Amino acid sequence: MPELIRRLLPVVGDRIAPNVRQMLDDRQPTIWLLAAVIGAVVGYAVLIFRYTIGNVQSLWLGHAGHDVVATLAADKPWWLILIVPALGGLLVGLLLQYALPKRRPEGVADVIEAKAIGGGHINFIHGLGSALVAAISLGAGASAGREGPAVHLGATLASGIGRHFQLPASAKRTLLGCGVAAAVSASFNAPIAGVLFALEVILAHYALSAFIPIVIASVCATLVTRNHFGDFPAFILPDYEITSYWEFPAFALLGITCGVVAICFQFVAMSAEWAARGITMPLWLRPVVGGVMIGAIGVFLPEILGVGYEATNAALTQKFTLVMLLVLLVAKTVATSITLASRFGGGVFSPSLYLGAMTGAAFGIIAAWVFPEYASSNGLYAIVGMGAVAAAVLGAPISTALIVFELTLDYQVVIAALPAISLASGMMQAFHGQSFFHWQLSQRGLFLHEGRHQQIVREIHVRDILTPLSEEEAAEPPERDDEMPMLTPEDTLAAALRAFDMASYTRIPVVDGSDTSKVLGWAEHITALNTYNKALVDAHVEEHR
Repeated sequence: MPELIRRLLPVVGDRIAPNVRQMLDDRQPTIWLLAAVIGAVVGYAVLIFRYTIGNVQSLWLGHAGHDVVATLAADKPWWLILIVPALGGLLVGLLLQYALPKRRPEGVADVIEAKAIGGGHINFIHGLGSALVAAISLGAGASAGREGPAVHLGATLASGIGRHFQLPASAKRTLLGCGVAAAVSASFNAPIAGVLFALEVILAHYALSAFIPIVIASVCATLVTRNHFGDFPAFILPDYEITSYWEFPAFALLGITCGVVAICFQFVAMSAEWAARGITMPLWLRPVVGGVMIGAIGVFLPEILGVGYEATNAALTQKFTLVMLLVLLVAKTVATSITLASRFGGGVFSPSLYLGAMTGAAFGIIAAWVFPEYASSNGLYAIVGMGAVAAAVLGAPISTALIVFELTLDYQVVIAALPAISLASGMMQAFHGQSFFHWQLSQRGLFLHEGRHQQIVREIHVRDILTPLSEEEAAEPPERDDEMPMLTPEDTLAAALRAFDMASYTRIPVVDGSDTSKVLGWAEHITALNTYNKALVDAHVEEHR
């Protein structure tokens, strides 16, 4: 035995000890503990968020359940349906005007931005304000989803908790993913999908160092919600079965159809946003006008009001005719686009599931007419359609497929959904080239879908590579060649590298942006390249450790 121990000691010292030391240096045990705390906190925060939406809704419908909005609204006088979204819009507009510095509610795109260029930091007060705006919006009937605001709320809380610990930037980004995973898990009772959504959409990598704490947070949030609501599915699923494997070409065709629906939805949302920007009006009035338009649609089609789970469940359980399905498909697309363009709070997760359910159910009815002996129930097509449209809109095919599985616990349905999800996502990529979230970011000048290398050259600035003037140069400023380019501290690394590429200089003067005659220092070509290479290496290590 002593001989065996003597032989093992070098192994421990040479192989195990460095790994343990690296884990401790990265503060992984601390991160795991914080992940559990974040999961529990976010789980309860999502519950409070849902209760807040219900309480606002009960003020005019007399009921807080998200599954009875259309039924109760249909029994109300038309003027109430018309005026309540407008009144909610007025309150939202005032909050945007006087309480939120960005003058808009924040969502999933802002979490991606915080991860990419903000070091995982989200302003705590602004995050809570956005959640309040979303709760008022959805409770008043705005046609959007609650999952996007919940994701932002979860990321806000995770960022706030992580801020109190001296953690590296990569750990803060991981904690941001923990908050996102916890929010998705608590919203859908889908812990696996929550993990994959955080990795796929927010972090955009699957490193083991991030996977472990995100799983912990997701499980803790699921335990919280199951303790309060039980092991419930987010939607009422019908009885279904795959009638024949000859149906798989139909599932592929459904995927193409869902891709068209997702493309049209994003195009209409983009058009509504551009149209709204071209209209001059006070900020506080914008949600009021949007609320009147949503209420006008809701008078005739109350199924488009609010989160829309009731109508989604009705499509899943085959309660709509083909004409009604198609009408709601168009109406929800328009209503959600108006909601987002009017700056109501809300996301696109629930609307994309809604549109997918309508598309799949309509496709199932037509399939049953054409091939009655082979077609499965249109409830099955509705489930597959939900996954396909959501995957295309969100840019999250893997996590969406997992949501389908966790809703059904049936691998057969996942096999049917995978070709539809992949084809719909491929069509979205071919036509728009980016998901809805990355389109939102591109409107802010952030083109993160182009790759990490493009992100790095935009987030590093000349001030980060500035070499100050020497004492001699400061005493007697150097003369500049008239053809020599100039940079300012606020220019990006991309601009600096382009300037070096276009000229033959090894260093370029950096001048004051407000006074170009004042030279602050130099941008060295070799320093710029070294900084870029180091950032690429650091990103590679974070994404693969």
